[in-house]
Amino acid sequence: MDARAGSPTSNDQPALIERARRISLLLARIGLGTVFIANGWEKFAMSGIGGTAAFFKSQGVPFPWVSALGIATLELAGGIALVLGLLLPVVGTLLTLDMLGAIVFVHGSKGFFIADDGVEFVLGLAAASLAIAFSGGGALAADNLWQGRRAKVMEHTSR
Repeated sequence: MDARAGSPTSNDQPALIERARRISLLLARIGLGTVFIANGWEKFAMSGIGGTAAFFKSQGVPFPWVSALGIATLELAGGIALVLGLLLPVVGTLLTLDMLGAIVFVHGSKGFFIADDGVEFVLGLAAASLAIAFSGGGALAADNLWQGRRAKVMEHTSR
C-alpha cells in the first residue's frame, strides 16, 4: 500500500486485477450456469420431454425426442458443471453448440432482438459459454483444483 491515503501501489495492481478476474469469472460461471440449469429443468419439469420434443419437431429439429432428452440433459447437467467449474472446455463447447443449434432451428429466422424471439439471447449464451470454456474458470473452479494437483505431481516427479 502506498502511504498516501491507503491507495495500492503499482506493484499491487496485477494482484488486484488477477483477484478481480478470478471473482468475475466465478460470478459469470454461476450466472450462466443458473440460466442453463433453469432452461434444462424447464424442459424436463414444465414442458416435459414430450412437450419439448413436440416443439422441436415443429421447428424441424432432427430426431426430436432424442434431441429433446439430450438437450435437456446437457443444459441441466452442463449448467451444474458450469457452476462447479467442472470440465469447462468440454461443457462450454457443448453448450455453445447447443445455442448455435437453437439459432439455426428456432431463432435465426426471427431476426436479432429477443422481443421478436430472435438470436440476441441465445447468441449471448453461446458467446459466454465459449468464453468460459477456455477461461480457466476463475475462483473455486473444480478444473483448477485438478490442474493444481497435477502440476504439483509433475513438479514432484520431475525432481
